Amino acid sequence: MSFEEHVRRALDGLPDDLARCLRNVAVVVEDENPAEPDLFGLFEEEPYLPAKVTIYRLPLEESFRDPAELEQEIRITVLHELSHYFGLDEERLAELGYE
Repeated sequence: MSFEEHVRRALDGLPDDLARCLRNVAVVVEDENPAEPDLFGLFEEEPYLPAKVTIYRLPLEESFRDPAELEQEIRITVLHELSHYFGLDEERLAELGYE
């Protein structure tokens, strides 16, 4: 399964009521963040533009070589970044186990 398919499965696995609340959000895959190459994901929201969740392939693949672990970590990263869209901060995400 490709990296992008793992991301798609994470998105497809969202509960319907949560998925319906996602409006104007782009989820994209990039190799790595140039400023922070170890970053797994990033949520960005600029005025008048769609929100953007970026999932970074290289650091995830390098950190999680086992396919099952990689899929799980992609899911956690997708959920973590989408949680920012709903207003959860890093402290609350850590409390929920999505750090």
